[in-house]
Amino acid sequence: MNIKVITRHGPSNYGSLLQSIATVKKIEEFGHQCEIIDYQRADERGLNGVLTQLKAKDGFGNPLKKLAYIAVRYPIEKFAQVRFDKMRKKYLKMTSKCSSHVDLKKISADAFITGSDQVWGPMMNGVYDSAYFLQFVGKDSRKLAYAASFGKTKFDESTVEAYKKMLSEYDKIAVREKSAVSLLEEWGLDNCLGQVLDPTLLLDSKTWKDLLVSKDDSRKYANKNYILVYQIHNDPKLSDYAKRIARQTGMELLRVNPYLHQKFRGGKFFCCPDLGEFLALIDNASCIITDSFHGTCFAINFGKQFIEILPNNDTGTRNQSILELTGLSDRILHDTDDYSLLDKVIDYGKVYEVLVAERRKSLEVIRSMIQNSSFIKQ
Repeated sequence: MNIKVITRHGPSNYGSLLQSIATVKKIEEFGHQCEIIDYQRADERGLNGVLTQLKAKDGFGNPLKKLAYIAVRYPIEKFAQVRFDKMRKKYLKMTSKCSSHVDLKKISADAFITGSDQVWGPMMNGVYDSAYFLQFVGKDSRKLAYAASFGKTKFDESTVEAYKKMLSEYDKIAVREKSAVSLLEEWGLDNCLGQVLDPTLLLDSKTWKDLLVSKDDSRKYANKNYILVYQIHNDPKLSDYAKRIARQTGMELLRVNPYLHQKFRGGKFFCCPDLGEFLALIDNASCIITDSFHGTCFAINFGKQFIEILPNNDTGTRNQSILELTGLSDRILHDTDDYSLLDKVIDYGKVYEVLVAERRKSLEVIRSMIQNSSFIKQ
């Protein structure tokens, strides 16, 4: 079968790209052709992306403040965008570029899949995009969703009505968070197969390393004693905690991120390394401190000791969901004066029992959805 996947592969974000790579790889392993639809919204790239972000921010009514924000932010965004464009071209199988719904309607496939990440939440402009609900797909192709996420749990009434209509047109849906299962049940939709793993967890750590991490990447960080910070939200408490715990333990503090402004948040900074080096930094860390969903996924998948600091916004349900599923909710830090989590070693024997079972179930969901064979709702 010819399968096309639409997902949030375009942001300059490691998790977005890695989950896209995993999705294509697993579908191909089932014997199908698969490409990511290279749909990237014009209002989320380059200067337009910076202006879209600016509109969503409070306190920028002053024209001088706006100009200052643009002058600082645009070069940072542009650098990350160029780096990730190169990585997408290197690692990801994609269609020709699409920038509008008109372009999307020209794409043909036997089945279309809404992929993972926050595809069903508001875009950068604060509004959902019907493209991620496969509204461009004709009646002759199957509509599926794997590990889709809403990114939040509360929507206004008009959005809920629109979501119910669009989602009812899917043949089958599988979602990433337990909270999403509850939403679909609440909305009366009966085409949901339940909760499945994020695509990054469908590959075990050995597969990821064999796929992307070179020997040079591994050697560069092997046998070093360091704490790695992977932070994607602007939370001063996380940065301050990481610096204090590094001083407390005497370990070196490293920080990795696509965006240059994090250089000033503490630790030796690695700006936008290639995917292999990014994974090597995770693989060799003594401990990881993160507020990122995919940072959490890779910490778990690579068997690392980690400390979870939930995002300081309303997107933390996705982090909590994977922690609950793997029995690791106790890794959430509730008190920034508490350093005891470093001494509480994770028993990955139990975690991997859960992960292997969930991986098997999730892969069966993908296989069954694509092949249109019968599947008993979990």
